[in-house]
Amino acid sequence: FLAARGVGSHVFDVSGNEYIDWLMGSGPMLLGHSHPAVVEEVIKAVEQGSTFFATNEKAVLLAETLVDAVPCAEQVRFTTSGTDATFQAMRAARSFTKKEKVLKFEGGYHGSSDYAVMSVTPSGAEEFPQAEANTAGVPKALQDLMLIAPFNDLDTTTAIIDAHHDELAAVIVEPLQRVIAPQAGFLQGLRAITAKYEIPLIFDEIVTGFRLAYGGAQEYYGVTPDLCCMGKIMGGGYPLAVVMGRRDILSVYDPAASDSDSFVNQIGTLNGNPVACAAGLATLAELRKPGAYDRLHETGSKIRTAIVDVCNRNGIPVYLAGEDAIFDIYFTSRPVLNYRDTLTADTQMMGLFNGGLLERGILKGGQKFYPSMVHTEEDVEKTIQAFEEVIPTLNQ
Repeated sequence: FLAARGVGSHVFDVSGNEYIDWLMGSGPMLLGHSHPAVVEEVIKAVEQGSTFFATNEKAVLLAETLVDAVPCAEQVRFTTSGTDATFQAMRAARSFTKKEKVLKFEGGYHGSSDYAVMSVTPSGAEEFPQAEANTAGVPKALQDLMLIAPFNDLDTTTAIIDAHHDELAAVIVEPLQRVIAPQAGFLQGLRAITAKYEIPLIFDEIVTGFRLAYGGAQEYYGVTPDLCCMGKIMGGGYPLAVVMGRRDILSVYDPAASDSDSFVNQIGTLNGNPVACAAGLATLAELRKPGAYDRLHETGSKIRTAIVDVCNRNGIPVYLAGEDAIFDIYFTSRPVLNYRDTLTADTQMMGLFNGGLLERGILKGGQKFYPSMVHTEEDVEKTIQAFEEVIPTLNQ
């Protein structure tokens, strides 16, 4: 598959084949490909200048929009990628607290910085909170600066924080980790234990921001972190991400409010790029329209219900993970509540499932269905028909 172009909920490969797209650029294209409102604003922005390396009007307007939308946001700092945003959030927390260690959750993905790649796809053999680098080229010394806890296990997480609170600069978490939803009380308990020790809590909402709800996972689950990172959707398909949160923590970026020991120097040629900000402003304007999220969740719910029904009728063990706006299945008879539970799933069957869908004109990533605002009833019906054809073959 080699993509050539996309329109709405469909993409076309270089051979002219058409696919219903549930990958949606790995999440950013919530409005679909080439949305007219976004295209119009991007063209206007390009005609006015592609970049300035100076504060620009569209970046200010988008920052104001973000502060209005996101519960934790008092101030905003733009970056160009999710990797940079999460890296900057951890760095700001270290500067603010004068501590060095960060706790993250096993299987959580926070980009590809040296800190973030710890225990993303570990063997599962290490005891918590020992970190394990999952890519080459990472200094071994960094393993001692990252502590690892199991997602959805509040007791173990609390015990680790109790033991290491005096050296923790932050706790970073995907509020919905990959496609694993938080169990009732987990995020609330995590908020409580971090607040007890005044440890900054960072929500990585690169994926969930403006997807689960207009105010992100923190609005959807009702838990407000100290900092959050967003990207993907808020850039309308362009390279843009952001660190948002408490004014006192983000003051480390202000030389007038920081001394030499706390000032964080963050410069990027394309941070707050006006073209990307124009796409973001146009996207968020569409998301504020009445009924937008109702349509999104309704579409996802239909696909989720159908896939489990077809698996059950064909005797295929399946666990449905995630929420209506972002989800996937695991071919396993066990509940999947954390990373180690995912190791029980049949990955070969998943490969056959994804491949079978692609052969029938349904594009899905290795993990995650990304419903959009523009998937139609016909898209849903054709996708369910593909489930009916592919799933019975998985037992053969």
